[in-house]
Amino acid sequence: MAQGVRIDKWLWAVRIFKTRSQATEACKKGHVTIGESIVKASREVQIGEIIKVRKSPITKSFKVLGLSGKRMGAKLVADFMEDVTPPEETKILEMQKHMRWSVREKGTGRPTKKDRRDLDDFFEW
Repeated sequence: MAQGVRIDKWLWAVRIFKTRSQATEACKKGHVTIGESIVKASREVQIGEIIKVRKSPITKSFKVLGLSGKRMGAKLVADFMEDVTPPEETKILEMQKHMRWSVREKGTGRPTKKDRRDLDDFFEW
């Protein structure tokens, strides 16, 4: 195995991003950190490092267990990284999922009178 792998390549290989260009763009925008420092896409990752990736609305943390520059199947990802995201961050995601029902889908038009009555009953003052 190599000494290190570029961080954009590793993030793509362990399926955190769909494309390598998305991983590179996240690094450019400052969404990827190791320790407390923002990293460039060319920085090499070492085993044991904790990588934080900010994907709105939470920041996910991953511990590097292995290095690979080639994209792998989803079943193999567990051998190369461990999700060490704090539980508080996942609670934020759960709360957002439960609140999603109140947002109307784009293109569904204005609420009907029945929709409005249901909303009024729900948000009863």
